[in-house]
Amino acid sequence: CSHFVLLDTTSVLGELGWKTYPINGWDAITEMDEHNRPIHTFQVCNVMEPNQNNWLRSNWISRQAAQKIYVELRFTLRDCNSIPWVSGTCKETFNLFYHETDEAHSVKFKPQQYTKIDTIAADESFTQMDLGDRILKLNTEVREVGPMTRKGFYLAFQDIGACIALVSVRIYYKKCPFTLRNLASFPDTVPRVDSSSLVEVRGACIDHAEERDTPKLFCGADGDWLVPLGRCVCSIAYEEIDGSCTACHPGFYKAYAGNIRCSKCPPHSFSYGEGAAICHCETGFFRAESDPPTMACTRPPSPPRNLMFNLNDTCLMLEWSHPSDTGGRRDLTYNVQCKRCGPEPDQCQFCEEELRFLPRPLGLTDATVTIMDFSAHANYTFEIESLNGVSDISSFPRQVAIITVSTDQGGPSLVGSLKKDWASPNSIALSWQQPEQTTMLILDYEIKYYEKEHEQLSYSSTRTKAPSVIISGLKPATWYVFCVRTRSPAGYSSYTPKYEYKTTGDSSDIASDQGQVLVIVTAAVGGFTLLVILTLFLLITGRCQWYFKAKMTSEEKRTNYQNGHGPFPGIKTYVDPDTYEDPTQAIHEFTKEIDPSRIRIERVIGAGEFGEVCSGRLRTPGKKEIAVAIKTLKGGYVERQRRDFLREASIMGQFDHPNIIRLEGVVTKRPLGVPGPHFENHWLCCVCVFAGRPVMIVVEYVENGSLDSFLRQHDGHFTVIQLVGMLRGIASGMKYLSDMGYVHRDLAARNILVNSNLVCKVSDFGLSRVLEDDPEAAYTTTGGKIPIRWTAPEAISYRKFSSASDAWSYGIVMWEVMSYGERPYWEMSNQDVILSIEEGYRLPAPMGCPVALHQLMLHCWQKERSHRPKFTDVVTFLDKLIRNPSSLLPLVEDIQSLPESPGEEMDYPMFISIGDWLDSIKMTQYKSNFMAAGYNTLDSVARMNIEDVRRIGVELIGHQRRITSSVQTLRLQLLHEQEKGFHV
Repeated sequence: CSHFVLLDTTSVLGELGWKTYPINGWDAITEMDEHNRPIHTFQVCNVMEPNQNNWLRSNWISRQAAQKIYVELRFTLRDCNSIPWVSGTCKETFNLFYHETDEAHSVKFKPQQYTKIDTIAADESFTQMDLGDRILKLNTEVREVGPMTRKGFYLAFQDIGACIALVSVRIYYKKCPFTLRNLASFPDTVPRVDSSSLVEVRGACIDHAEERDTPKLFCGADGDWLVPLGRCVCSIAYEEIDGSCTACHPGFYKAYAGNIRCSKCPPHSFSYGEGAAICHCETGFFRAESDPPTMACTRPPSPPRNLMFNLNDTCLMLEWSHPSDTGGRRDLTYNVQCKRCGPEPDQCQFCEEELRFLPRPLGLTDATVTIMDFSAHANYTFEIESLNGVSDISSFPRQVAIITVSTDQGGPSLVGSLKKDWASPNSIALSWQQPEQTTMLILDYEIKYYEKEHEQLSYSSTRTKAPSVIISGLKPATWYVFCVRTRSPAGYSSYTPKYEYKTTGDSSDIASDQGQVLVIVTAAVGGFTLLVILTLFLLITGRCQWYFKAKMTSEEKRTNYQNGHGPFPGIKTYVDPDTYEDPTQAIHEFTKEIDPSRIRIERVIGAGEFGEVCSGRLRTPGKKEIAVAIKTLKGGYVERQRRDFLREASIMGQFDHPNIIRLEGVVTKRPLGVPGPHFENHWLCCVCVFAGRPVMIVVEYVENGSLDSFLRQHDGHFTVIQLVGMLRGIASGMKYLSDMGYVHRDLAARNILVNSNLVCKVSDFGLSRVLEDDPEAAYTTTGGKIPIRWTAPEAISYRKFSSASDAWSYGIVMWEVMSYGERPYWEMSNQDVILSIEEGYRLPAPMGCPVALHQLMLHCWQKERSHRPKFTDVVTFLDKLIRNPSSLLPLVEDIQSLPESPGEEMDYPMFISIGDWLDSIKMTQYKSNFMAAGYNTLDSVARMNIEDVRRIGVELIGHQRRITSSVQTLRLQLLHEQEKGFHV
């Protein structure tokens, strides 16, 4: 409950003990109701005697945490005309007073110490006939008192000659009650006295929960919690159930904090107790360090299967099949281990270094490996083991697949030692002795060599039939490693030991090499120079082409502007002044130069970005003198400031619409021999006197100033129709700008001016930018401040501005107008505004706002910008409301049920009648059919089915389906509105 009761006379069991002055004034009467509970009533009816002054005073009441209290009175009052022989002293009102003190006191009652709250009158009074029928009409009145500053107070009631019975007195204050929201607790909070201010309250996460974003709520003046921001999430091992964080049940776990449910333990894992953050693996199963807790426990794989080999005269290939059991993992690899054994079993040694494995002996991903450089007359044993990510964790011995390969017996013997015959900077000659004992024919010799520094990272080989060879193509003064082996029909022998020899560093060869390098470098420099020349030529040519293309594009735009051609035929297309090579050309083309002697400045009315704003008069030959506003540029300006100042004039000069501020002209130069502007009150406009060249922008004078200030000054003075008329004018001006392909970027009530006829005019084009030929395109800004409270989400996040972002801003302007200039989002910080919008929060309807207007606001605040209304649609919709004022009667506060989730988005229909609905689905031709059949409201249409559609005369099957589908959508929307209210 948002009410905290300080006193309720109906719940007091004993005597109240209230004092009466004088004693024979008010009478205290205590009766028992049907539940045997006391009813305390105070009565007075001294209507026959004049000059009554009867006081009833309560006991001292502690205000506790209240800053503002509410007094609810329930009473009956008799009509003076129904009392026979009563004199003219009879009254039908009584007075309510209060007196603040820090503690109860027993001093004599002094009426002059009491402050009057209000005079209380009855809405309904009873008569003599009512007394006979025992029907007394009970009145209820509530008055508020505040701000309270002392610890407590007394209430007093003054009777001045009425016949009244005070049935009950209830005193309470409003608070936002303790609540749990988003797994955070928020304490009882007393709102501020100022009804327009919100109290920001930070929540505390409940047990077993932690902050994800700082949880906040805002306490409103009526004791309602508003704008939920941030949230808490359940910690590890706890899940959210019915608004609390509950430990995971046995067999379940939760490894991460967040609003996710506990998960069942993955396969081959378990959790016995409650509140498990991770499930433990069963015996024989494991989880690698890199495995997430959500992954099943796995085990090492079984050994490879079907191991086979294929031997030829140059290589040995091993192949196998994947294990029958991969252990439940996909990260399967293989290791190959080689052993070379002699006649005896214990004569085995590892042979990986002697052989060459392609691609490698360890970490194989394919079930095959090629082995080279093996020897004849040898037995090789290969062990193939399969591994996965948990093989190193397991303590069980690994199983391997084994195969033994015997190379052909009787192969060739090793050759004799290798010697260097001679060397040069690029070549080395080698020779060796033929094997002394061999039983097989030697086919050829293979020589393998590589740079010593590279240690077999790569190597080269060559073959020869003779026992000698010349190796060429080597580097000067470099050590090389060489070894030789023989090849016979049985295969290769082993390599000889490694021999190291060095090439020489002959100076002539080196000089020759340097000469070749010099030639290469010279050619490279020449080629680079030619490339640079060609690049410069292409850049200059392309720049010239770009310049002429840009110039033609700018000229085409200006031609379209003058002729009314462009993306909207018959409407001038806006030309960005920045497209001009010389910005002053835009000033001359779109503005009119005014002789400064025709301007009479009268007084300062404000300050602008570049200088002061004055009001004055403009004299035009042959025309009536008119009131104008003059924007001035401060003295001592630089050329860039002058250009930026006049840029707004070159924008305004392109617009001609009754709802856009009208530019009269500019002053950029002072003719020789002509004095400057004439100042009637020069002491008010000291800054307006220019040294050197005066620079001014002259616009029409709008009497009532900015819309936000004007509304605040006239709070509650206008009818809804007048406010809608203002909004219609703003929308009409924005439609004109949108049709010209122009984006405002700073639409807000402060930038709308109001004249004496309540005509609103869009102004302040300092932040505005152009849209290119595509009216749906968005302009990306390069910097600058953004008015967060008025700006669409995509423009805040990505600086993407479009007519759709202007539509969002228009929705905020609607809210400002209907709230009479209240600040959007109140005292929330900009960061909280951004976060709340992202979470789906939208501004609630201001008090007294029609439902139709709040629907339009929400339509403008759609997150998807393509779903927002065009300004053409807004103008049409407002025109319908103005022509049908009864559609403005339903108010948002009259709808009792509000949605539980403020982030929930709804698709609000932009129609208010059967005709509008049929227009939206392009079925206007059936309007008379619906009317003739008695379907006059959207509620009645929402109950139609396919048979009803056929019965009213819709014969085409395609039309039947379209109408039926739209009826279903309409039914869902209306149901949603009835059950959940409107988006807050």
